[in-house]
This record gives sequence, C-alpha cells and structure tokens, in this order.
Amino acid sequence: MTAYKRIPEYQQLDATQFFEQIAPEQKPVVIRGFAKNWPLVAAAQKTPQDFSAYLMRFYTGKKARIFVAPPAANKRFYYNDDMTGVNYLGGEERVDLFLGRLLELIDRDVYPAISMQNSLPKELLPGLVDENPSSFFPEMEPRLWIGNEGIVSAHYDGSDNIACVVAGRRRFVLFPPEQVGNLYPGPLNFTPAGAPTSMVNLNEPDFDRYPRFKTALANAYFAELDPGDAIFIPMLWWHHVESLEKVNALMNYWWNGSSAKGSTPPSPIDSLHIALLAMRDLTPKQRNAWRSMFDHYLFRQGVDPASYIPEHQQHVLGKVSPEYVRAIKDNFIEKLKK
Repeated sequence: MTAYKRIPEYQQLDATQFFEQIAPEQKPVVIRGFAKNWPLVAAAQKTPQDFSAYLMRFYTGKKARIFVAPPAANKRFYYNDDMTGVNYLGGEERVDLFLGRLLELIDRDVYPAISMQNSLPKELLPGLVDENPSSFFPEMEPRLWIGNEGIVSAHYDGSDNIACVVAGRRRFVLFPPEQVGNLYPGPLNFTPAGAPTSMVNLNEPDFDRYPRFKTALANAYFAELDPGDAIFIPMLWWHHVESLEKVNALMNYWWNGSSAKGSTPPSPIDSLHIALLAMRDLTPKQRNAWRSMFDHYLFRQGVDPASYIPEHQQHVLGKVSPEYVRAIKDNFIEKLKK
C-alpha cells in the first residue's frame, strides 16, 4: 500500500482562524466534526431511509442532474475505452425517484454507480441549508452531491473548496499543484466532468505507460472522512475521491476562484488557453523569454513591477476600477474576433 502523507487535522477550528491562518497557506487540512450538529448528518447516521426522508421534507419536485455508470465501469466515472466519450450516461431525474433507486440498490450484489452531482439545494431542496448552516459560510450557497459507491479520478478545482461529508464515508487522495506533470492530465477541453482529469487509474496504475506517476504518489496526501467531517482542498490541488458506502452524500463550498458565485471570465484557466494559443508557434527559446516576463509581471519574482512607476501610470499593474477591467475585456474581445 502506498505510504501517503498525512493531512493535518483540526478538531476545533473557527471561521476566523481558518480564513486568517489556514486558507492563506493554501495547504489542505481536515476539519473533524465540521458539521457534526447538522440534522442532515444526524439523519444519515440513523439509516439510509431516514436520510432520504429528511431530504424529502424539502423537495420541490424539480429534476436534478443524474449520472449512471454501468457495473462494467467498476464504479469509476471516466472516459470510455477509446476516449471518444465517457463511460456513463447523464440526464435529469426527479430527486424522489433517484433516492428511491439509491435505496433499492443497497441490497444488490451487482449494481451501477449512480450519482446526483453539483446540485443547488436552494433550487431542489429550499430550506435545507437554513436547517444545516455553516458559520464559515453564512451567506454562501453550497453544492450537494449524492450517490452510492463511486470513484472520481484526480482532478482540480479552480476555486478553494471545503467539502463536507454528510452521509457515508469518503476517501481523498490529494496531490500538490506542482505534481501536474507527474499526473498525466487528459485533454483540457474534453473532460469527464468539466475539469482536466488524470489519465492514471490510481487504484490500478500502469507504471509502464505512466512512469512519472510514482513521483506523484510519493508526494500524495491521504484522508478518510466520516459523516460531519470536512476537508479543505485549495485551488489547483488535484484530488482523487472515492465514495465508500452505498449511500454517500457531500456538501461543498467553492469560493475565491472560477467556481465561486459571481466570478466572471476570464478565469485563470481561460488565460492558460489563450497563452497556449498565443505561444504555440514560438520556439523553446522564445517561450523561455516569455517565462521571464511572466515571472516578473505575474509572479513578481524580484522587484515589484509597480513599485517604481507613478501610481497614476500603473494601469493594470495597480488598482483598477470595474470600468477599466471592462475596457480591457472589450479590447481582448475585439482582438480575439480578428
């Protein structure tokens, strides 16, 4: 078994300590008992039927996004064999019918992996968040994920993320952003679930095809969460996630990035796409020259590029108004149209 690194854990952590001390460090932590007082967690710890019944108290009748992977997929939501598509089906279904199917599959020996993903409780289950609030995010709308045993291969989020297990158990394997080259990311624009995904099956790695993955594993972190526990996953940290029981659920909060509410293009991933297009025909030496420019202006290695320029001439290097940002975006739009 891989000797994973241990993620630091906290039993008592308040919002002020988290946002002032933990989040700025951009390192993952586990927060035990984050949602231990939620009625949703209490219902899930009784029986799957109690969990379902609790959710149905809030149900509006609207449909949710549902995904189904056949038994042959071995619980893994991923590409199909030749990467012309994915190995699961997607569609919309009523939440009550989905939960009924979830309960029905509990006693099956052979069964599909089913999942209700990235749902907004305020649309499907209004009032659920009011009864299960977080002091960390008093005004932020979480996302709800429900399913049976399933595997989502290593991928990253464009925002900081606190993911809280509310039913069942989940296993997380995390990789720092600098391991990206050792994870063999798949296509940027054709992904199983919206974000680039590692091509390596963590549970059955093919080291002949992906030899650098051994280095990624040597730098990986591991945590297993029980109901009420949460994990902080900083943006761009790759995470492989496994649901370990036949009824699992998670609520997560995205903020401070491209997945956050109110975020507007361009996101950093958009900038990456533009940079790939803009520099694809440059020679290696020319790209390396541009690396120096990025290091100076974006990563600010060495002298601050704005420190020696009068404030009224700093423009994009200094403080900018919403109107100025809009003007820059409009300028790019016109350039990209050509």
